Amino acid sequence: MHYNYKPQMVCAQQISFDLNDGVVTNVSFLGGCNGNLKAISKLVDGFTVEQIEDKLLGNTCGMKPTSCADQLAKAVRAAYEQAKNA
Repeated sequence: MHYNYKPQMVCAQQISFDLNDGVVTNVSFLGGCNGNLKAISKLVDGFTVEQIEDKLLGNTCGMKPTSCADQLAKAVRAAYEQAKNA
């Protein structure tokens, strides 16, 4: 299933990804630090929700309490919970 997520308090305006059986693929960001976010997208391709949370949840950006990576972890968890309850 394809998901779009509107991140909060970061430069990226949208996070898009596919989630099938707890595995995340095709991650892309709209806006934000282009090179870094392309790299993150490639690195997490094929990771489970839990693996992404383990690596990225809690990462911050500068003085912000979150980051695009942290927002990705939150996005995949929210999509997983939504799919589980559907």
